[in-house]
This record gives sequence, C-alpha cells and structure tokens, in this order.
Amino acid sequence: MITSKQRAKLKGMATTLNAIIQVGKGGITDNLVKTVSDALEARELIKLTVLENSEYTPRETADELAEAVGADVVGVIGRKVILYRESVEHKRIELD
Repeated sequence: MITSKQRAKLKGMATTLNAIIQVGKGGITDNLVKTVSDALEARELIKLTVLENSEYTPRETADELAEAVGADVVGVIGRKVILYRESVEHKRIELD
C-alpha cells in the first residue's frame, strides 16, 4: 500500500506520461491483464485510457486491474487511470 505522500509524488510523475494502453468494449481480458502486468514490470508507473465504449467505469477498471496485477491505483482522472507497481528487475522509482 502506498501512502498519500507517495501517491501525490507518483501523480506528479504521471502528468508527463502518455496513456500506453486503452480499455475498450473488450473489457478486462486475460490478455489485457498480461499486457498491463508486463508494462508495470518495465515501467512501474503507467497510464491507461478507458474508452467511452467500455462496459466498466474508469474507477471499476482501475480497481479490477490493480487487483489482477497486484498494483496500486495512484489515481483516476476523467477517463485516465494511473497504476503503480514496484518492478522486480527494473526498479526506477524511489519512494520514501
């Protein structure tokens, strides 16, 4: 679990990130979970876009994916979701 101070730091770092994954009408599939997990391992902090045609709200998507990949939800802003998970092999982000 991350603290509110850590969350604020991660949110600040995420402002410059582009969304690298889109969640659409296909919903949350095993393939999407694997893609998100791989992206988190490589980058630690990722941003996703939940498209209008998705059957899930951005908050539901964030919670479902975070649980599926063992990540923390940093924030949900509009249709954007920010997820964080410490990388095993590619640790870049230092949280105090």
